[in-house]
Amino acid sequence: MGDFVELTGLDPVAMTGARPDGDGWSLLVDVTELARIPATSSVMATYRVDVDSSGHVISYERLRRFSRNATDLT
Repeated sequence: MGDFVELTGLDPVAMTGARPDGDGWSLLVDVTELARIPATSSVMATYRVDVDSSGHVISYERLRRFSRNATDLT
């Protein structure tokens, strides 16, 4: 994930999904986009990060933004 951090300046908080994708992986990564006080009001984002078999980033995109205190009720 070092390439992702270098490219975006965002530190991953959690990996919430992973699936094989050709010769690499497609990962879902949650990051803090905007830290606020209290931390429960921070703005989070989920990114899809595609990496090759060596773990180098091929592509990434932000899928959604949400408040840290948000919960999915589905």
